Amino acid sequence: MTLDDTNTTNATNGIHAPDDTDTVRREQTSAAPLNKRAAEHALSPETARAYARLQAILRDLSSVLVAYSGGVDSALLLKVATDTLGTERAAGALASSPAYDDEETAKAVRAAEEMGARLVRVETNELDDPRYAANGADRCYFCKTELFDHLEPVAKRLGLAQIAYGMNRDDRGDWRPGQRAARERGVRAPLDEAEMGKDEIRELARYLGLSVWDKPAMACYSSRIPYGTPVTVEALAQIGRAERALRRLGFRQVRVRHHEKVARIEIDPAEFPRLLDPDLRQRIVTDVRAAGYPFVTLDLQGYRTGSLNEPLLRRNKTSE
Repeated sequence: MTLDDTNTTNATNGIHAPDDTDTVRREQTSAAPLNKRAAEHALSPETARAYARLQAILRDLSSVLVAYSGGVDSALLLKVATDTLGTERAAGALASSPAYDDEETAKAVRAAEEMGARLVRVETNELDDPRYAANGADRCYFCKTELFDHLEPVAKRLGLAQIAYGMNRDDRGDWRPGQRAARERGVRAPLDEAEMGKDEIRELARYLGLSVWDKPAMACYSSRIPYGTPVTVEALAQIGRAERALRRLGFRQVRVRHHEKVARIEIDPAEFPRLLDPDLRQRIVTDVRAAGYPFVTLDLQGYRTGSLNEPLLRRNKTSE
């Protein structure tokens, strides 16, 4: 496996060789904020201590390949790794597949450029695994095994000693089978090890000037499909069309849960008053139907992380 100066795809390993867009080689060993405005927001003592712990953990890793998605967790991890270790000893790997939104991937590339990070593009093929496509409760395990198995040779080729991902302290209580895949492969979770939760992550990302510091959570599209309903390229594309339409209408935090013919929309409850506008409601119905859903519904509980995990978590609590 080689990485050269072209932007071709190696059909065997699914790796795009980095070009000027993929890789920004700006050495950045200081931990200064990216802009003056960010520096005005001093860190709380708790977050400052967590920041110091994170830097120490990364120094102990010596070198690292960060599984990078463009979300605030992995972006902060890549930023601090780049600042602490430099671009020769830290890099990000951005995966692409039908389960990820193309617009979000483009934003992730831009965010990496802004922070001066080295970035490698990787194509994963989780949909080719029938265990993933069957969409059992352990789907995320097979997703992460596919990702980490692709990243291992990349890290070796780049001379990076460790692989890390953006799990944080707040992820411990949710249903996350992907964490098992990470443990089995020795993939590190520096944010979690530094006892950083989402609040500290956003605070530190803001302080360091990351443009994604307040970016809403954005999981893969497969997470919109109830367990037991097969994951298909067509369903993922349908979800993507519907969510992009809603974001164009100004809904920032949004999920379209895929129930075959029914779209169950989750938005921030603070945005519910917007739905009193009959013209906007009609536009939502029209656009989501155009995405392929005959029936359009609103979840009155609003957006919450991992809503399709709720039955699993209730079942586990009952069995304890």
